[in-house]
Amino acid sequence: MDTAKCAAVLKTVELGNLTAAAEALGYTASGMSRAVASLEAELGFPLFTRSKAGVTLTPDGRAMLPALSELVAAQRACDEQAAAIRGAVCGSITVGSAYRQFYRQLAGIIAAFHDEHPGIAVNLVEANSSILLASLERRELDFAIMSRREGDHRWTPLLRDPMVAVLPADHPWAGRKTFPIERYAEEPFIEVYPGEDCDNARTLAACGVKPRPRYTVRDTHAAFALVEAGLGITLMNDIYARDTRSAIAFMPLAPRTDIEIGVATPASALSPALAAFEDFALPRLSAQSQALAGK
Repeated sequence: MDTAKCAAVLKTVELGNLTAAAEALGYTASGMSRAVASLEAELGFPLFTRSKAGVTLTPDGRAMLPALSELVAAQRACDEQAAAIRGAVCGSITVGSAYRQFYRQLAGIIAAFHDEHPGIAVNLVEANSSILLASLERRELDFAIMSRREGDHRWTPLLRDPMVAVLPADHPWAGRKTFPIERYAEEPFIEVYPGEDCDNARTLAACGVKPRPRYTVRDTHAAFALVEAGLGITLMNDIYARDTRSAIAFMPLAPRTDIEIGVATPASALSPALAAFEDFALPRLSAQSQALAGK
């Protein structure tokens, strides 16, 4: 099976559009369509449902996705291993972060890594921790800075970060020592990343608290703005809260809930490029992460 066609399918899934996938991979639109159609013919069933809005995976296509990802990852690892045997470590890796607060450290690490390994390209993506883990397990991602999640991967802890209550500055509870998590069931709630498996949703669920969202947002700065306007309260990782200049109050939760932030990498079969990056980046991230640690 032609792994280039498999890669074309994976890029189409990622972007949701054949034209965008063609541009990303350097195909013509017709060439991308032929590559996908050829793989569908080889498999004997359609992978996508096509519409004017783009493409979506069929149930059969969704079932094939892990195997296609494995094939592309294996081809990449084979190419990189051959290059390493020839004496040149090259290839590409994709690094994800659930926390923009790590971008400065990552940028410095990637720049220094490039000086030592100019043949390895590093791509940087952003998503929440559960989405990053799913991408890692599909072999679409190689190295993820994220909150700890269950799964088949190697885990390197970096720091522990508390969850905090985020309140308007004039809220009656502002200035107290702690904020009882049970009050989230009583207060106007601003839900961040609604419907997603993120740390705030996990924290509330673990305590059996069911808030009633009045507003929903998909950006932490938007949540802070709504809180500052007095429209409600929210729940946030402290690492995000310390990154805002909004005139709002942050309070420790009662009971205290800490989130372990670290690095997830594949459980096995590291490519030479990823092994080189892991050996280079992990010690530096560990040394620099305490500056981001919550109190």
